[in-house]
Amino acid sequence: MSSSAATTTPTKRRSWLPSFGVQVLIGLALGVVLGLVARSMGADGVDSATGEVDPNWLTETLTTVGSTFVTLLRAVVPPLVFLAIVASIANLREVTGAARLAWKTLVWFAITALIAVSIGIVLGLVLEPGNHTSVSKAAAEAPGSTGSWLDFLTGLVPANVLGLEASANGDGSIGLSFNVLQILVVAIAVGIATLKVGEAADPFLTVVRSALSIVQKVLWWIILLAPIATVGLLGNAVASYGWDALGSLGTFAGAIYLGLALVMFVVYPVLLRANGLSIRQFFSGAWPAIQLAFVSRSSVGTMPVTQSVTERNLGVPSAYASFAVPLGATTKMDGCASIYPAISAIFVAQFFGVDLALTDYLLIVFVSVIGSAATAGVTGATVMLTLTLSTLGLPLEGVGLLLAIDPILDMGRTATNVAGQALVPTLVAKREGILDESAYAASRRGEVWREDDELVAA
Repeated sequence: MSSSAATTTPTKRRSWLPSFGVQVLIGLALGVVLGLVARSMGADGVDSATGEVDPNWLTETLTTVGSTFVTLLRAVVPPLVFLAIVASIANLREVTGAARLAWKTLVWFAITALIAVSIGIVLGLVLEPGNHTSVSKAAAEAPGSTGSWLDFLTGLVPANVLGLEASANGDGSIGLSFNVLQILVVAIAVGIATLKVGEAADPFLTVVRSALSIVQKVLWWIILLAPIATVGLLGNAVASYGWDALGSLGTFAGAIYLGLALVMFVVYPVLLRANGLSIRQFFSGAWPAIQLAFVSRSSVGTMPVTQSVTERNLGVPSAYASFAVPLGATTKMDGCASIYPAISAIFVAQFFGVDLALTDYLLIVFVSVIGSAATAGVTGATVMLTLTLSTLGLPLEGVGLLLAIDPILDMGRTATNVAGQALVPTLVAKREGILDESAYAASRRGEVWREDDELVAA
């Protein structure tokens, strides 16, 4: 569709179709109901060969629906990250004082991460989740994949330009996966090279921007499936784990969500007010991205929506937002890389009776502030957790204790991540005097986000 067509023939949301937010809420409620029904149905039996429990048809359906959505998101992550980072770095040449903006963005990433991890440590020490759990040590199991500083550092070196990795499966087939961190490194190198080349790189940038628009359109189609995916993701979590697992780790889960709430609804508002910005306007503007992040559990998958609301609702200049938001989606993780690993590490230490010294707490802070790029913006935070545990010398088997409720926790973690990814560019733009405050203060009039001219009502 040409730009002129898009402006002259806007597509309105049909009156009979509920708004996107209402669709997601319906999906959440339906997911809980179907999950409880599936759990009450019990298992279909036990596989005599493997000894594994065969899920019933409803649980299997919910699992398939949820996993399909996550697979679709992961499929668009490699081209999305590469194209978005290259285009965003190239856009910096249109911004006055680009180097200053880049450094201030990184500094605010570190400041908010430091505050978040400090809250996590305090909650872990006060609530003592490792001493208030009924989970059995029999559930302890080392994860199949772990994170270490050596892996993190070697992972920075791209094995190939696409960041792809091949591994042999048990059936003899070859499986391909991608390393977002390596894709990020390649994209940064290519982006800087385009700046250095100058006008000769303009045809390449035209292709990159065009390809990015196409990938974002495909991602938008995937996003439209989020309400259906919500049914599967939440329903599977309830059917597979129920309230038993959540109850046995109740203090731990409560500490995580309390920490996330303090960061999102206390720390972020304080920072907004300290910079003369309306708290209500920020959350009403950023809500579409926060809501989608809660459902999708993917910062990278939510990135186009985050960038859109940051520019259009919060008034951050497009040239700067297109740099800060993609960078934040891969490295800015207050939920997954600060609150969660801090409380989890203290939980594991308390559970196994390991006393942590002051230096251990400082290491937790260091890992959270410096190593957050290891989470790479995809679902789950196991890599960051194992990186923290291995740095402290804590038993990696502790990860197995927490995996049962990880999907439930990951929803809140990702929502907090994305809120922070929208917050930091807004704060930096305000402090640098480039924030469009009329757009920030504008009435939403029920329209909270616009993809081309398709309206998503509040």
